[in-house]
Amino acid sequence: MRATPAIPLVFCLLALGHAWNCKEMMFKNLCQIDAGIGQVVATDTSQIPYYLVGDELIRLPGALSHITVGPAGIWGVNEAYAIYKYVAGNWVQAAGLLKQVDAGGDPFIVGANMNDGPFCLKSDATVGYKGPDSPLPWTGLSGLVKYYSCGPFICWAVNKDDDIFIMNLKPDCQNSGWTQIDGQLSMIEVASDGSVFGANSNGDVYTRDGISASKPEGTGWTQIPMCLKIKHVTYDLGNLWAISTSGVTMLCTN
Repeated sequence: MRATPAIPLVFCLLALGHAWNCKEMMFKNLCQIDAGIGQVVATDTSQIPYYLVGDELIRLPGALSHITVGPAGIWGVNEAYAIYKYVAGNWVQAAGLLKQVDAGGDPFIVGANMNDGPFCLKSDATVGYKGPDSPLPWTGLSGLVKYYSCGPFICWAVNKDDDIFIMNLKPDCQNSGWTQIDGQLSMIEVASDGSVFGANSNGDVYTRDGISASKPEGTGWTQIPMCLKIKHVTYDLGNLWAISTSGVTMLCTN
């Protein structure tokens, strides 16, 4: 699947006085995309997983409903909630059941199960997992979340009511519990540099301002006006990827 740019969506978004230049990518029927540590992966409505090489999405084996890439590697889950790690060109199934997984932790993974229960897999088990003989001690966390993402500073999540929460989660899964943050989002993603982007139920896109190692929760939200309603976003290395509710995939840079 080649990412031939279509007509550029010029001035599609404006934020803080800086123009984001967006172009439509000819990726058909993507439903979810994730970017991290210079890599991009995606799944489509047929649950086909892909890995971006140059301007082309290369099909990966298997069928996944959600895929993620980050310091913890490439992981995914399928429609039956089975969990997989990409090892030496193949998917290796891992114990447990999750509907969404995130590999942005350094280098641990987190996810939410079908009942919105949040889980964490500590770093040594995450990196060392090679197959069924490897230990996989999932740690259940407090609260209920439907979408969960971590970065270099803290983790962010949203619940069924679109409320936003943060957690200081350590590589061994020790944590200080959830703290609610202002705003509402239906999905949220944390970039490799700690940047936070999300979309709400109206298809509006927001980014969190003022994030740093000393203030990982940031200072407030800024809306990024878009020319289309957006259902999914991800950001890495200056590139904002967005999938519209109508199935258009855009790559935006500022």
